[in-house]
Amino acid sequence: MPFGGGNQCGRCQKTVYFAEDVQCEGKSWHKSCFQCMVCNKSLDSTTVAVHVDEIYCKSCYGKKYGPKGYGFGGGAGTLSMDRGEGLGIKHEA
Repeated sequence: MPFGGGNQCGRCQKTVYFAEDVQCEGKSWHKSCFQCMVCNKSLDSTTVAVHVDEIYCKSCYGKKYGPKGYGFGGGAGTLSMDRGEGLGIKHEA
C-alpha cells in the first residue's frame, strides 16, 4: 500500500480507497472502473475474464481470445465477415 492512501486502480491508476475497492487477480479496482475493456459492461466475480493485465466480460473475451474458424461462435451456419477490428485485433497484410 503506497504512502497516503490505498492501492492504485488497475485501470485509471488513481488511489483506490477501502470503501470502493474491488479485488481481482491481486489488483485493486474502483467499482466504476471494474468494466470490460471492450464493451464497458460492469463486471463482478462471476462475469470477469482476465488476460494479462486486462479484464473482459466472458463474451468479449471469447470473441477476442477464443477459437477462430468455421463452427466457432458463428451460430446456425452463418458466416461472419467480422475480423475483430472492433476488439483491437490487428491482422497482417
